[in-house]
Amino acid sequence: MNIPQRTHFPRAGQAVLGARRARQRTQFVRIIASQLDLIAPGTVRVHTVPVTRDGRRRTFVVLDGPAGPVTADRDAHRAAHGLLQRAFPAADWNVPRTYDARTGDLKANAPTVPAELDLDTAPETRP
Repeated sequence: MNIPQRTHFPRAGQAVLGARRARQRTQFVRIIASQLDLIAPGTVRVHTVPVTRDGRRRTFVVLDGPAGPVTADRDAHRAAHGLLQRAFPAADWNVPRTYDARTGDLKANAPTVPAELDLDTAPETRP
């Protein structure tokens, strides 16, 4: 059975949708940046690192500004981490992440080791 399907989309409509998505993204980045600035003034980047200590799971949060670390209390670090968790609910927070408030990018920040050191795999899996 043939079902008529639209195969051509007007370019003007695509341009309008693209511009709308760009405005929404820009607005999202601006809102998150202003919220981070309210939480800890001068925050540009947020680094999160999940760790296990004494059998308890924790997340270390570092707030960076343009000139280095931002001085903030524990509540500010917790609020910044909560803001990012709510802003990116689909992100895997079990890996280290870095959020850049200028670009709105949330990236996995996995440490890497040179292959020559043979530190990246368990001894039983090495050739």
